[in-house]
Amino acid sequence: MDAFFLMKRHLTSFFHHPWYPLVFALYPPLALLLHNISEMRASGGLRSLVICLFGAAVLTGLLRLPYRNWHRAAFAAWALLLLFFTYGHVHDSLGEQFETLTLEPWFWILWSLLAVAGLLWAARRKTRFEKATPALNVIALGLVLFTSAQVTWSTVPRRTLEAPADEFAPLQTLQVPEGETPPDIYYIILDSYGRSDLLAQKFDYDNSQFLENLRQMGFYVADCAQSNYNRTDVSLGSSLNLDYLQNLSADYQPPNQGRRTLWDSINNSAVRYMLEQAGYTSVAFATGFAWSEVDGSDVFLAPHSFGLSMTSFEALLLRTTPARHLEETGLLNLAELDGQHYRERTQFILDEMDDLARMPGPKFVFIHIIPPHPPFVYGPDGSFTDPAPFLNEDQRYTFESYTLGYRNQVEYITGQIETAVRTLLEESSTPPIIILQGDHAPWLQTGNSKFLILDAYHLPGHTDLLYPTISPVNTFRLIFNAYFGADYGLLPDTSYYSPIPNIYEFEEFPNPCRKK
Repeated sequence: MDAFFLMKRHLTSFFHHPWYPLVFALYPPLALLLHNISEMRASGGLRSLVICLFGAAVLTGLLRLPYRNWHRAAFAAWALLLLFFTYGHVHDSLGEQFETLTLEPWFWILWSLLAVAGLLWAARRKTRFEKATPALNVIALGLVLFTSAQVTWSTVPRRTLEAPADEFAPLQTLQVPEGETPPDIYYIILDSYGRSDLLAQKFDYDNSQFLENLRQMGFYVADCAQSNYNRTDVSLGSSLNLDYLQNLSADYQPPNQGRRTLWDSINNSAVRYMLEQAGYTSVAFATGFAWSEVDGSDVFLAPHSFGLSMTSFEALLLRTTPARHLEETGLLNLAELDGQHYRERTQFILDEMDDLARMPGPKFVFIHIIPPHPPFVYGPDGSFTDPAPFLNEDQRYTFESYTLGYRNQVEYITGQIETAVRTLLEESSTPPIIILQGDHAPWLQTGNSKFLILDAYHLPGHTDLLYPTISPVNTFRLIFNAYFGADYGLLPDTSYYSPIPNIYEFEEFPNPCRKK
């Protein structure tokens, strides 16, 4: 009992110390991290947490000098931090409500008055902040612990690759024929890379020479290919698990709108599982989107740390504070900074091709390249373009701006991919399997045009099995049958459209081409 009362006394004393500004400072970056957890790794918010904690400690220490009291200094610091981190949220909310008014000067006046009021209130001699300290400590700690638990829950995989779940297609044992060297497999997704006829008609871009060069290198180009879905994660969840989502799990049925199972199925896919069981080393790259980063692979490659450079998450956090106005003055271009990170990740992948080819095999390499998908950070010659001017005042693309940005990027990435493929073919000791595939068509398309994609295959010795309308859902069914003795039946090549947020309400779009 003595130990219990002693612990209770220490705990009571602990909560009477005014440490709540330091804990509260962790809440804004944690809340923002939780909101964007599908687009980034939790570790990406670590530096923001450290900076916010340090800033709150410095602010509280400085305010202790004029107030000469830790409780008053803590309250003043908390008030200023609250105003600092809610600035952008309130600013955006009011901007949506009063679009025709010029809010800027009035908003600055209001926030300045609130800051002064907070500082004066902290100086009131009649107010005993010591009494409020325990409650404020508990509230701050509760917010941080609750949000931290949600972030942790959102980032811990629900299953491991060693124990495939029911969402996987029926698993088969892959066997490499005796005496044969298993080929490396490169699954390269070019995000929203459209089919040749669509590029010509809608974007005035002719990639026929690229396709002819692929054919000369031994590729089969599916001239009538369509994606199975109109969204990246839905498309990858299907192709990497060898079946239509509707056939895999009740989680992929309306009214469900959740994506946790879907994202897990990309990271821990049937394709990766079966190839690893067959002796393959899995390799994947950082993309900037946590749900498409197969970080559980045997080898996960990412650019070196950005060092002192601001990350995309830190730029987003700044936009919630008065520092957002640095963009308006031209002192800071957050969109350009974010665009540089996209370029670094893309260039890192392209620069790794030679090393990939020389990496001991057999290996399964999953590569998700963001261009030609936005943000538009490449000119047609590879020069940097600021992505911000492509967006209008509502942060949306017009048809004209999207067409220009997309055409620029598709021209650049086309040349880079051709070079990369040549490198893989020339440097590989055994002719590799290479799949070049769009996950969906470019944006702003209608009807079947939403699904028209690049779909090209380098399948040494098995090109005769391919056909013009083959779609991603059959990609690995065909490969596993041809190279590893599997017995997967090919599925009908069909496309399904689903809207946001009802991503599992599928509307069928049959391929108008006929299988030949």
